[in-house]
Amino acid sequence: MTESRNYREAAASFGGVAAEYEQGRPGYPDELFEALERLWGRGLAGARVLDVGAGTGIATRLLAARGAEVVAVEPSPGMAARFLASSPGLPLVRGTGDDLPFHDGSVDLVAYAQAFHWTYPEKSVPEAVRVLRPGGAVAAWWNVYDETVPWIRARSERMAAALPGRFHGYGGISGHVGHFAPAGLAVERTALRWERRVTVEHVLTDLTSRSYLASLSPEERAPVLAAEREAMVAAFPDGVVVEPFSLDLTVAVKPG
Repeated sequence: MTESRNYREAAASFGGVAAEYEQGRPGYPDELFEALERLWGRGLAGARVLDVGAGTGIATRLLAARGAEVVAVEPSPGMAARFLASSPGLPLVRGTGDDLPFHDGSVDLVAYAQAFHWTYPEKSVPEAVRVLRPGGAVAAWWNVYDETVPWIRARSERMAAALPGRFHGYGGISGHVGHFAPAGLAVERTALRWERRVTVEHVLTDLTSRSYLASLSPEERAPVLAAEREAMVAAFPDGVVVEPFSLDLTVAVKPG
């Protein structure tokens, strides 16, 4: 019961940091969508796509730019409001991956950008299979910080020490992949390496949007962020940071 309650509280926390999420979170390189199309075996142009857990629309806008007929699905009022402000031309439906408000066999792709781990796979996978057309796919991806880089590893160690029981690092999809094959989906996976160049303040804005900090009160977050700012400024005195990512992509295809 406690674990479920903490999960719900963490998931609900994003609405309060929607502005930081929109400003700070990394986007995705073109190579992600090229890899998605390759693993899926078809193009995004003209495909009917659900971006589930769309948040502020970072992935939704990129999917639309590649010609997809994309509908955002988002449960948080705060995130939905930010989405509508920044993406007024794109449709949004309130809902979750565990209970998709769409007809059977009505979409080509169910996409999860940084969001699949907020579902219960025993519910979200059958829901995806239900709404997918034959040959459709589920695609889930995450920007994963490269822990082999010393400053990334040092930051994780600081977060673990400052937030025991809250910060668990990246769990990713590894624990969920086993739900796809029994559902009759053919699973393909890949990882792409990329990086972005940002300021220390941008990094801190991104950090504020992470669930382990977003779920704290502003008063609780403040000392953690202050200590992190001090550490980052010491590590990057010019204020510029190169963030390395390994972009984890899984595509699970429904038989045609």
